[in-house]
Amino acid sequence: MEKGSDYLQSALERKDDEIDASLRPLGFDSFKGQDKTVEKLRVMVGAAKRRREPLNHILLYGPPGLGKTTLAFILGREMGAGVKVSSGPVIEKASDLAGLLTNLEEGDILFIDEIHRISRNVEEFLYSAMEDFRIDIMIDQGPNARSVRLNIPRFTLVGATTRTGMLTPPLRSRFTLKTRLDYYSREDLKSIVKRSCRLLDIPVDDGGADEISRRARGTPRIVNNLVRFTRDYAQERADGKITKSVAKAALELLEIDSNGLDDMDKRILRTMADNYKGGPVGVGTIAVAVGEEADTIEEVHEPFLIQEGYIQRTPQGRVLTPKAWRTLGISGVEQGELFE
Repeated sequence: MEKGSDYLQSALERKDDEIDASLRPLGFDSFKGQDKTVEKLRVMVGAAKRRREPLNHILLYGPPGLGKTTLAFILGREMGAGVKVSSGPVIEKASDLAGLLTNLEEGDILFIDEIHRISRNVEEFLYSAMEDFRIDIMIDQGPNARSVRLNIPRFTLVGATTRTGMLTPPLRSRFTLKTRLDYYSREDLKSIVKRSCRLLDIPVDDGGADEISRRARGTPRIVNNLVRFTRDYAQERADGKITKSVAKAALELLEIDSNGLDDMDKRILRTMADNYKGGPVGVGTIAVAVGEEADTIEEVHEPFLIQEGYIQRTPQGRVLTPKAWRTLGISGVEQGELFE
């Protein structure tokens, strides 16, 4: 069985189309959380339908697992349009992009995940596609080289990224709406737990839903993965109902504590406390010390630790906060003395 840190990392890396389709909200009314973003999208959808035009281009950014893919499919359903899905790293050449665009129909939505990873050469072709709905492709090389213009149907590009700072300014400026998805509140996550349990036909009480939501790191994708594991635990080790005690036992088996900290989170905090007196220390040094990739720490663990107030970023490096010292049960910070 995966440890908590591996389980949460795999939950974040797993794409929404691999998650049980029955758990994905199908419309804005069933999509919980992200109220500001949803309201903006409702306005755009309503206006586009009134004008009988495709949506303008939209950029969704924020940490992984918050519903960017789900919102793209909701937009398609609300607009009555098809949704084609791709990913930045797989669009390597202009011909790859041309193949995607020429297979679209009028009003379709092209969803590109991790759009910041599109190569710069391909990105140049995307500009004219977004603005003029055409692309110019070079055929052959040398004296026989010639340009072929391809007209494409009016479409909507929905880009998703976890690193908006890595988008080039020309690409970012071509999106009409740029909106950030933030971590979910405890109440929104509880609603998602109850909805998922209802769809999975597993009984859950309020205490069980609260226990799962408080350990889900503010992320619906993790909530749904924890719900499925807790369901398995309830059916195998309990009476088939998710209660507070059942959820607690299941998630402790995954080594996820009541604060949502997994084994790797606690190793990061304890390493900073024991070896570096709380910092400042660089993420590369932390990664070597705990035996994890620096990118994984930055993308999976650090956002939650910063959001929850365990770590602060400073120009000199990462520093533990008083909350982290209290959570670790450490006193005598200057001496680095531990007590249980």
